[in-house]
Amino acid sequence: MKLKIRDYLLLIAFHFLLGVACYYIEPLSKVLGFLVVLVGLVYVVKKGNSNNEVLIVAGYIVGLEILLRITGGIILYEFGKYVVMILMLVGMYYSGFSKNALPFWIYLALLIPGILVASETLNHNSEIRKAIAFNISGPVCLGISAIYCYFRRITFEQMNNVLLFMALPILSTLAYLILYTPDLKEILTGTGSNYQTSGGFGPNQVSTILGLGMFIFFSRMFLLSRNKILFLVNLGLFFLLFYRALLTFSRGGFITGILMIIILVIYVFMHVKKSGKLRLFNYILFSVFISFLIWGYTSTKTEGLIDKRYANQDAAGRTKEDQFTGREEIFSMEMDAFLDNPVFGIGVAKGTELREERLGQVIVSHNEISRTMAEHGACGIMALLIVFLTPLILYLGNKENIYVFCFVLFWLLTINHAAMRLAAPAFVYSLSLLKVYISDEETVIHRK
Repeated sequence: MKLKIRDYLLLIAFHFLLGVACYYIEPLSKVLGFLVVLVGLVYVVKKGNSNNEVLIVAGYIVGLEILLRITGGIILYEFGKYVVMILMLVGMYYSGFSKNALPFWIYLALLIPGILVASETLNHNSEIRKAIAFNISGPVCLGISAIYCYFRRITFEQMNNVLLFMALPILSTLAYLILYTPDLKEILTGTGSNYQTSGGFGPNQVSTILGLGMFIFFSRMFLLSRNKILFLVNLGLFFLLFYRALLTFSRGGFITGILMIIILVIYVFMHVKKSGKLRLFNYILFSVFISFLIWGYTSTKTEGLIDKRYANQDAAGRTKEDQFTGREEIFSMEMDAFLDNPVFGIGVAKGTELREERLGQVIVSHNEISRTMAEHGACGIMALLIVFLTPLILYLGNKENIYVFCFVLFWLLTINHAAMRLAAPAFVYSLSLLKVYISDEETVIHRK
């Protein structure tokens, strides 16, 4: 599906207008999620998933999830993960899955002991089903998505279409944030993560999705801009997302997006022919120069607070003692729980209960690695190793998936600062398992 320039620009404009409409017409978002799922399922069924349409629809849901959460457009908090899982199962019904996907069947099996332990260890006054679902839906979504994607053949063009349809609703979120945010001078008083610049929602999650959008539009600017118009449009969208990600004052998503871009640039630079290295180097220098300008502009607009945030300082310029806003203590408690229960762990969601008992407040884990170790024990460690090592092994026979390290990095860094609150880390990770090939008419970089 090659989009004409006009169609590409219309899609971008439509999604900006969609974000504006969601801001001014509150009930719209409540209908939007339902319509997207209904239309998406009809589309997949009508096509019989002949060209992996489920990836397009699932990607769109992933990109839309934050906007729906911000605007209260979902009934279930885990809406995004559940829909992605349903779509993947529908996709498997129509086009099957690889018999070699055994590692991820084992991965799903390794999650079961933690659920069984939780049924015994969780307090009876807890909403056991809800507590378990909150913590296990992300890993299960990853497992099901991975089984669908495992070495499934897809063209480079199809991969970029999946990324595009994931990014389009992020532009709607961007438009909503611009309208929602008041005068920065009125709201910026410190260097902590800012809810008012994040649409009144969790800055960590908003930053995560904006960082993902940054990467996608940079990749389109870097690899897919066939002419100057596309180049300038993608460049503008990249830097607008760059600016808004900074304004959340949540570092995790922004830094993840930047590191993904660096990995992509290094990979492409290493594999491009010598004749193209100079041209690529010029684009890199140009992008770095503009990035510094945007940072300088953001610093001016925030009166230097953004510089202090990334220097781990408070508004007065004093270095903060706690670099990770209390997450070290959570990590330490989870490691202690793992050491006390190294085989099967303390049970899914039990970590949150323990923190409530000891600290007097409900604190959910931000780190999926330490949570998995604490709540699943040795089974969790084996599950994590399967997830981490499989795409690296598959890459040996999948060199044309140029995004593989970027996708794995997104999963790894995101689960370290935002756990698996969103469907994004599970779905993006699964894309690293696809068997990508570049057709004869495709070229990776071509620009007039």
